[in-house]
Amino acid sequence: MKLPSKIALLALAALLAAGAVQAQEKVMRESQVTEQALIDALAPAAAASAADEGVRTRSWKPGVRPAAAAAGGTAAAGAQPARASILVTFVTSSADLTSGAKRALDVLAGAMKSEKLAAVRFTIEGHADPRGNEESNLKLSQARAESVRGYLVSSHGLAAERVNAVGKGSSALMNPSVPAAPENRRVTIVAQPG
Repeated sequence: MKLPSKIALLALAALLAAGAVQAQEKVMRESQVTEQALIDALAPAAAASAADEGVRTRSWKPGVRPAAAAAGGTAAAGAQPARASILVTFVTSSADLTSGAKRALDVLAGAMKSEKLAAVRFTIEGHADPRGNEESNLKLSQARAESVRGYLVSSHGLAAERVNAVGKGSSALMNPSVPAAPENRRVTIVAQPG
């Protein structure tokens, strides 16, 4: 096989692998949300790399440090930011949180206040399914992201500057083959690098 063909096949395999990773992203239902699961999903990758760097065994000493550790975590910075998706429920066609959503957000607030995440800034992404027109979906997803942000700030005392709200509309469907699937109507919490 010629070199350009091999490169094209490798590029295609990388794209398929990246798509598979995105497709495997799990949306936690409100009853599945735990503080530890959120901390694990949102903890900065650089902190994990630094913790792994100190691991040694009697029979093996690494001759070359992992790239992320050697560069002080900069290799991890090029990766996707840490994220967790939660199926937060709202009153139909509104940004009003249900009681189940508030319980899940109470757990999220505890995770955001944890020692591992206390210095992390977050973006709350609101997502909508493609039913309705694009402009309405964008407005509703923005209102829902702001509703989540408002609840975290007002009910749990999180610093407003730590939490940003962004509506994504129906631009990032998790399940495009089933447009009305509940996972397409979700809130994603994204840890911001820095």
